[in-house]
Amino acid sequence: MAQPAAESAAKSPRKSRQRVPAGVPAHGADAPGADGQNPFRAAMRRSRAPEPATLVIFGATGDLARRKLLPAVFGLWQDGLLGSAFNIVGVGRQAMTDEQFKDFAIEALKTSKETDTPQPGSLEKFRELLYYEYGDFGGDEVYDLVGKQLDEAEEAHGGRKNALFYLSTPPSLFEPISNGLGRLGLHQQDEGWRRIVIEKPFGRDLASARELNAAIHSVWDESQVYRIDHYLGKETVQNLMAIRFGNAIFEPLWNRGYVDHVQITAAEDLGLEGRAGYYEEAGVVRDMLQNHLMQLFALTAMEAPAAFDADAIRDEKTKVLRAVRAIPVERVSEVAVRGQYGPGVVDGEKVPGYREEPNVKPQSPTPTYVAVKLEVDNWRWQGVPFFLRSGKRLPKKVTEIAVVFKRAPLGIFPGGLERNVLAFRIQPDEGVSLKFSSKMPGQEMVLREVVMDFRYDAFGAQLESPYSRLLLDAMLGDATLFPREDEVDHAWQIVSGILEAWDASSPRHQPAPDFPNYDSGTWGPAAADELMGEGRRWRRL
Repeated sequence: MAQPAAESAAKSPRKSRQRVPAGVPAHGADAPGADGQNPFRAAMRRSRAPEPATLVIFGATGDLARRKLLPAVFGLWQDGLLGSAFNIVGVGRQAMTDEQFKDFAIEALKTSKETDTPQPGSLEKFRELLYYEYGDFGGDEVYDLVGKQLDEAEEAHGGRKNALFYLSTPPSLFEPISNGLGRLGLHQQDEGWRRIVIEKPFGRDLASARELNAAIHSVWDESQVYRIDHYLGKETVQNLMAIRFGNAIFEPLWNRGYVDHVQITAAEDLGLEGRAGYYEEAGVVRDMLQNHLMQLFALTAMEAPAAFDADAIRDEKTKVLRAVRAIPVERVSEVAVRGQYGPGVVDGEKVPGYREEPNVKPQSPTPTYVAVKLEVDNWRWQGVPFFLRSGKRLPKKVTEIAVVFKRAPLGIFPGGLERNVLAFRIQPDEGVSLKFSSKMPGQEMVLREVVMDFRYDAFGAQLESPYSRLLLDAMLGDATLFPREDEVDHAWQIVSGILEAWDASSPRHQPAPDFPNYDSGTWGPAAADELMGEGRRWRRL
């Protein structure tokens, strides 16, 4: 997903995530909160810490590492969640000394909006944890150097040679790096655990995803592979499971008897932000639908897991993905809508259309908007459509899951009946709201919609970045929030027909509508409204 350029953005200081000490007093002047601390935060303490380990970041001088990974690691380290025996080895193709990399990393921390407010002396101490190696990812030398770094870490800190390899690189380098680590035996776990983290996209279609998985598995066991989708590290996504399976009042309503339909929206107000090379190849289906939206869908529609652990949850997600009715090329026009933005106005400023963006072909057929209707063939959801949409240059950046309930069976009050809506706001303003009807004050029995709203800031804690949560989980060996091989495979199967129908080079290609077909700053093409059917409409967020 596109992110705003961070270099020039104004940096707003973030609070430290330092946890409140345990043992919050309980009564009188010592009552919860009397000390000025929010008592909820005491329950947010991490109970586990990873073993001594080395984090090896391939692509350490890249944009993702600079803006997201290094700030996330720094926040974890500053909060004492990584232990004392921890260090980072940056690996890249760019020649650089350790000192130059340390300078690069500290500058990245100072400029990123994701960085927690440093405590006095923290940056200087963190700097001492950093090392750097460089070389050709296709050769053996760079992996030999990484192996020596692990040896030195063991000598310096004692313990075992635990290592987390994070591939923050273009997808074309996943296989060469995996193979290189395998040739040097760095995947073997006889001297400590070894895990590999792979960024999305996991392939660019079903065939390439399977080829990538086969290549990865030729070196690594599936239990060592962590496919990261940062959406799953967001608090509200995790809270979706907590609310569904931790409260008795929701689960009885979570089915075809009460739910009319579900809307999942991931809207962006940004355009390409310099990513034309990637986006022209990927488009919105590969960039958002196959991964982020499918994961949100699976978490919303899955059955209750037998336990709150990685395999049980991923089993249920896979089962519901398997239950999605297939979308062959012949059905694509019935259940999917594509769009491409033209010039328009966003936040009061004129913006160019997609085809006017730098490095985009003048007649590019790449879709920047998708809306799709998924039908789930199981007992819980038969007849309940799930509408998923995502697009660029929409009016605002917002991600939401909205469960829209059926209307009451009989209207006994004046006026029409509105539907109740339970909405999970993933970003921004993370929280949950429930919309229902209430009588307005006065003599008349007039109803209007009201909203019961829970905001995550009620906890009084700065939300962790998704990368912080997922990096720590990977170091702890908790794969619950990482998609498994079969999940990724089924998600690709669902979108394969759409990709084939919309790929201009495919023999079964279906001609695109006249692009652009929606103005920047609007909620997408009109055909997306028609997809909802009679009596339904997209939420205006």
